[in-house]
This record gives sequence, structure tokens and C-alpha cells, in this order.
Amino acid sequence: MSPFTIMIDTGADLPQEFIDEHGIATIPIPFHLDGVQHDGGRWQEISDQGFYEALRNGSVSGTALINPETFVRVFTEYAQRGEKLLAITLSSGLSGTYQNSVIALAEVKEKYPDCQIYTIDSTNAAGGAGLIAVIAVRKRTEGLSLEETAKYLDVKKHSCLSLFTVNDLMYLHRGGRLSRLSAVAGSIIGIKPLLNVAPDGTLKLKDKSRGRKASLERLCSQMKRSVHPEAKLDTVIISHSNCLEDAQALAALIRSSITVREFKLVMMGPVIGTHVGPGCIALFFEADMPREEYEAKFYK
Repeated sequence: MSPFTIMIDTGADLPQEFIDEHGIATIPIPFHLDGVQHDGGRWQEISDQGFYEALRNGSVSGTALINPETFVRVFTEYAQRGEKLLAITLSSGLSGTYQNSVIALAEVKEKYPDCQIYTIDSTNAAGGAGLIAVIAVRKRTEGLSLEETAKYLDVKKHSCLSLFTVNDLMYLHRGGRLSRLSAVAGSIIGIKPLLNVAPDGTLKLKDKSRGRKASLERLCSQMKRSVHPEAKLDTVIISHSNCLEDAQALAALIRSSITVREFKLVMMGPVIGTHVGPGCIALFFEADMPREEYEAKFYK
């Protein structure tokens, strides 16, 4: 039996085979398309590709929070069984999911004060939250306890960088993740905006490139600036919203100049896809500096 269970919400991107292999639990973030609610966190009747085709054809999607009652039910099940749990959530700077998990855990601990459950604010999303889970699996395999892993992640997450480019910033604006001014400024024809997840877990428009190829090259160059020239990275996650060829092209660019043991190329699910739209490429990796230092060095 595993010493503790790792749980992610469906705002994290990880390959299903990795989830199955390491016994990672998932808790769904509800979403809807054209008014039809889906509570499973992913599509039941349509593929992820079909979801993005629907968006391209004008369908409207949205997401909701995991309410505290859902977290209470899940946490209570673990507490009653005496099982240890590490729950990793979408960034508190992007969603109220983490806050709801904290509210729920406080309620559960009133009834089960000895329960061993930790919640971690990933300060990230998509493959960034997935990367935190990958690191948690690594530390669990190394023999760290639940408490030791939680403390390690609370520090390590600040040097997990998230860089991405989108085709249309208006999806982020409609979802409340970006101001209209930033969205309009970044949506000029031919200009591809580059964003990052800031130290506080919110999205920031930081840079721009002209054309898709240049935007991928810019993602790679920004990554190279934040890791040691001789660094050997364990896992790099590239999430994409139905643009696998671009994700593969970015992986090839990185591989030509940075040593990476493993790339995980993952299709973004509807929860994050709702807010970025089709054509997003996101890059997640462990940098040699915290995000605060990265911002101070390159974005003053």
C-alpha cells in the first residue's frame, strides 16, 4: 500500500497512464458547454478534440468551483479509512478551489482531528499543477513522508515556471483571468502574446512575438535563461489545446539545447481549455531560480 495518496483536480494536466501507474486520485472541476453541465471534469460524450472544434465553431464554455461540500465528502472518506492524502489544487490566484479545500479540511478536522490530510496551493495550472504532482510522486518514491513531501512542495513550487502562448487572449478575458486592456493589446493580428504565471499565481502578459514559430522559439529561449547551461531536467511538461504538432516542435527546440530526461506532451482538458481556447502551448519545468528572481531578472 502506498504511504499516502496524491490527489489532483482536473485543472491539472497529466497523461492518464501516469495517473493510473502512480495511483493518483482526481477530483473534478465542473464545466459546461452551451449550457450543458458536466460534473466529471472531462468529456463523457465528446473527445477533447471535439471540445476544441466546438469552441472554434462558436460554442461557449465555462467552469465552476469545486464546492466545499465536495471536498468535505472526499476528505471524510480518507479520514474515516485512516488514509493519508496530499491534495494539490489549481492556483489560488486563478480559482477559489484551494480556498474551498482549506475550508473543507478545517471542517473535517473538527470531527477527525487526527486525520492526515494536506492541501497544497500549486500556484499554477494545467501542466504546472501536473508538474507539482510529478515531483510529489518522485519524493514519495524517495521515501519522504506525507508531511515532508508537503513541506518540500510548498518551497519547490515557487521555482516551477509556467510559460505559454495563446492564439486569442479574449478567452482569458472572458473567463476573468486577464484584463480587457491586456487582451486587446495582445490580440493584434500576427502578434503572438507570451504569458507566465506570476509568483502570486496569477496570469501576466509579459512578452510578444510575431508569428507562431517565433513564439515557440521565444518560449525555448526564456526557458534557457532560467536554467543552468549544464542542467539536466527530470521532467518537462508541454500542454497544448489541440495543437500537438506545435507541442512536438517546441519539445524538439528544447531538446536541441537542454538535457531533459522525459517530456510529457498532454492535451489540455476542458477546464483549462475553456479559458485559453484552441491553439495554446504551455511549457512547465523546474527552473534554477524562484519565480520572484526570474521576474526581477527578465521583466523589470
